[in-house]
Amino acid sequence: MFHLHTIDVADKSAFYDELAQQVRALVAGEADAIANAANASALMFQMMPDLNWAGFYFLRENNELVLGPFQGKPACIRIPVGQGVCGTAAARREPVLVEDVNAFDGHIACDAASRSELVVPLVKHGRLIGVIDLDSPHPGRFDAEDQAGIEAIAAIYLAASAV
Repeated sequence: MFHLHTIDVADKSAFYDELAQQVRALVAGEADAIANAANASALMFQMMPDLNWAGFYFLRENNELVLGPFQGKPACIRIPVGQGVCGTAAARREPVLVEDVNAFDGHIACDAASRSELVVPLVKHGRLIGVIDLDSPHPGRFDAEDQAGIEAIAAIYLAASAV
């Protein structure tokens, strides 16, 4: 059974190790991709400081990312692959870390308060499933350690979920 507990954020590496353990416990024995995305986004939003949005977009027909489970303000529902930060990460199939979204050509502003963004693609068996998207109201909120930590969360999600 999963038990939520506060994670010390002073040591970023230790924080992400603990967050990964909590995500692993949340998805243990559950293969439903939507349920796992819902719990993972809720946990990231609650535990990670300085976020204003945390969630998933899933690849659907017409080469579009469609809004999945998330925490935060209502969001853009459809994002074409190749557009915005999420669509760029999906097209490249690699993470995109943006220190200042106002400097990102083609940024899609679902929440005008967002100032930085981290998007990690979800790729399973060579197939793009979607992306994890994190937004912050603070410029420069995300760095390489955050990226590595969320890539680990993505791997746990993909291993557990039937996608």
